Amino acid sequence: MPCLFAVFAGFMPRVALLFLLFFTNIFQKAFDGWFIPLIGIVILPYTTLMYVFAAAPLGSTNFWGWFSVLLGLFLDLSQWYSLYVKRNNVGEWSQAY
Repeated sequence: MPCLFAVFAGFMPRVALLFLLFFTNIFQKAFDGWFIPLIGIVILPYTTLMYVFAAAPLGSTNFWGWFSVLLGLFLDLSQWYSLYVKRNNVGEWSQAY
């Protein structure tokens, strides 16, 4: 079952975060308030997901926990960059056809 959730979280991290928020208490262990997780779900879902899995079981993260958070940040930034590049190329695609 955890492997199925990992595949599910890889394709739809926002849905996986909402699932964790509503059906488990892992968010209460990782975060104190509600504002930072909300911003994380909207803007940086992979980073938030990696932080929840790194910080909640341990309380404070170690090197590998921060490495996974950094990996999640790179995934989020690559998605934002690809969105930016595709937005700039929309005019070229419409003129080609």
